Amino acid sequence: MNYSKAFHTGSLDDYTFLVTGAAGFIGSHLVEYLLQHKAGKVIGIDNLSNGDEKNIAAFLCSENFEFHKADITDFKDCLSFCKQVDFVLHQAALGSVPRSIANPLDTHASNSTGFLNMLEAARVSGIKRMVYASSSSVYGDNSDLPKVEHKTGLPLSPYAVSKITNELYAHTYAQIHKMPVIGLRYFNIFGPRQNTKGPYAAAIPLFIESLLNNHSCYINGDGEQSRDFTFIENAVQANIKALFTNKTEAFGKVVNIACGQKISVNQIYHKISNALQLKKEPIYREERIGDVRNSLADISNAKEWLNYIPGVLFEKGIEQTVEWFLENRK
Repeated sequence: MNYSKAFHTGSLDDYTFLVTGAAGFIGSHLVEYLLQHKAGKVIGIDNLSNGDEKNIAAFLCSENFEFHKADITDFKDCLSFCKQVDFVLHQAALGSVPRSIANPLDTHASNSTGFLNMLEAARVSGIKRMVYASSSSVYGDNSDLPKVEHKTGLPLSPYAVSKITNELYAHTYAQIHKMPVIGLRYFNIFGPRQNTKGPYAAAIPLFIESLLNNHSCYINGDGEQSRDFTFIENAVQANIKALFTNKTEAFGKVVNIACGQKISVNQIYHKISNALQLKKEPIYREERIGDVRNSLADISNAKEWLNYIPGVLFEKGIEQTVEWFLENRK
């Protein structure tokens, strides 16, 4: 993608950055932004359990980028890389609610233990700022809309538990160690390079891939469940602005990153099929265990503390995503 618009001020050439989960969807876009804006050095790490080296293949020739296959469950690795950088963008995790239900031990090891390893390594290394990925799944069984950061419910999956754990550790480190750490509660990030493979692929890339291959699309439940879908460029903006915000009241806090638009799964499906000009009725099946019914974010805190303003709303984001998938079909 072309990240010609800067979400920071000043030069990045004196700074070094660590991106965990660098070969993944969001991580690879953060690497791309930093390199396009002439960051002094970007180190990417990924254990490649979810990520794919093809996501960063175009960056490997850059003298300002180095990639290492490493696992955040190894504290020594976390510490070694943190000691080399000024800033940490922590994206590495095992995503997916269903995966966490099927395999809670791996989810805990990566998302909880791995996060604490990164947090402690960043503290010991004296990094300038750590920004980490949380999730709207932490709202759990709280049905209030819109979602505001201080009102969460009981978690509905091990994945949600792991993200709540991250937030609690980050808050504690900010309180005890005065650590400059900020969490971002992502609401259904989508866009180019999102994984379409495997049983845990997200709805939007899965719909696009299935329609392009003339396969049936499956919708869990009645399709009227809603989400606040957020284009990848908005997530990149939030991360970069969180790295450089001077609002210290954000330290130890977590903010919603979304667009503030509620869209049903049925609407998403029909918008994608219209964009592709491919008409095929979806097949409805049972709801997934652990999924919330509706989700809509209040992004007031992100606006106030990060100066976050979603620049790409859903319609435009879908257009760009569909265009990318069409251009990158094998």
